[in-house]
Amino acid sequence: MKTESLRHTKQHGSWPKMNVRRWLNLKKGTDDFHSVNVAPDRSERRKSCSDDGRYAVVPEELSEVWLTNEESKPEKSDLSMFVGTWNVGGNCPHKGLDVRDWLTTSSPADIYVIGFQEIVPLNAGNVLGTENKSPAARWLSLIHEALNTTPELPHNYSPTTTVDSTLKSRPSFSDLLSLEDEQEFQHLFNTNPSTGIDDSNSKRNPGFCLVASKQMVGIFLCVFIRKDLSHHVTNLKISCVGRGIMGYLGNKGSVSVSMTLHRTTFCFVCTHLASGQKEGDEFKRNSDVMEILKKTRFSRSFRTLGRPIPPDNILGHEKIIWLGDLNYRLSSTSDDIHELLQRNDWQALLEKDQLGLEQKAGRIFEGWKEGKIYFAPTYKYITNSDRYVAQTPTTKEKRRTPAWCDRILWKGEGLKQKSYVRGESKFSDHRPVSSVFSIQVNLPNKSIDCMDSDTLKSSVLPVCVKKVQVEDHEWLVNKTKSCIETIPRFPNS
Repeated sequence: MKTESLRHTKQHGSWPKMNVRRWLNLKKGTDDFHSVNVAPDRSERRKSCSDDGRYAVVPEELSEVWLTNEESKPEKSDLSMFVGTWNVGGNCPHKGLDVRDWLTTSSPADIYVIGFQEIVPLNAGNVLGTENKSPAARWLSLIHEALNTTPELPHNYSPTTTVDSTLKSRPSFSDLLSLEDEQEFQHLFNTNPSTGIDDSNSKRNPGFCLVASKQMVGIFLCVFIRKDLSHHVTNLKISCVGRGIMGYLGNKGSVSVSMTLHRTTFCFVCTHLASGQKEGDEFKRNSDVMEILKKTRFSRSFRTLGRPIPPDNILGHEKIIWLGDLNYRLSSTSDDIHELLQRNDWQALLEKDQLGLEQKAGRIFEGWKEGKIYFAPTYKYITNSDRYVAQTPTTKEKRRTPAWCDRILWKGEGLKQKSYVRGESKFSDHRPVSSVFSIQVNLPNKSIDCMDSDTLKSSVLPVCVKKVQVEDHEWLVNKTKSCIETIPRFPNS
């Protein structure tokens, strides 16, 4: 009996962890998140799945071509990426809220990464109860409307990147295996059935679509991308780490999205770290960062032709963005800070910034970069006011020393920051922060991606179907609609 109980515990985890997962609505080994893949004239919700430690067997004929071409120097393209973070203080957006001032840049970006904290009040009901998804849906609606109702572009405007028209979006094995008829095949390769010519560019579909979104209690992260780029996004995965009550619950922690765009891997980490302005509280935040880096794990994935192996951890990605309410405060006496505030001496105040001090000491974010800050502290304001709480002695709220709690950091080559600013919305006690990056993306290898559809249909598809092996044929039948068919990575001997 004890043996059975022990076996059950090992299989399903300890009792506290099981209950925490139940509270957080987390399912072990799955990526429970929203991902929408928009194709011309058709919109479908991309399913989320886990490969359960399995991998695809690449046919020998294809693997030789793949390995030969991997060594060639990839072509590169420049894109623009907007990153924004906002602690909205538990306030649900109203219909009149306009986020366009926050999201608007001199020219539209290609990718929008937007993170929120406290989209719901952090009370016991929201932390321990069923997740309230209504505010997240409202934020998505506001963002989608703002991104897709921008003023008409000038006639001479062109996107920041133009991909060679001969480069077609290469399907994954799972796409090939799930084909059911000729029409789906033609749609997958964006070809005209009668001519066989790629006409994806002839029906340009402007605007932005949601490719991923995920909520954990009050933390919410969403990624929008140009519709014509969405088909080049692969390997979307999610990972959540709770660092709140008991070190597990989701009132604090992180939501991370991993994805591959063309041949470049990205990771976006939206965090809400431990609060508190007492001396020593910064070490709690340091601990949160280290635990998030340690515990964030993305489900194992297969390697696709011409693409890098998707990393299973944050630091394995080529380009990483860390955004959110990091909650680092100012290390100084209140009198000193208030005097500097009166003079708007931001540079003197920044010398007391805990995040900068901890980073210089090598205790946190070693090797990470942050842009120069030229804006005022983003926290804590009286709602619907331009005054800090600390500047209003009659307020009933806790006296909070102003600080730059809301930050955006990055790591990786081929990332150049163009701007780092704050917004001026008075909707919350925090001001929103945003940054625009120029990013360099590796394009697919032409020799692999430029096979015409007839070649793929007559050669690649039969080879894939014939040579992708599975251990359990029943598992193949059940899973073929949602995940790539695979075999165990470590079969039992």
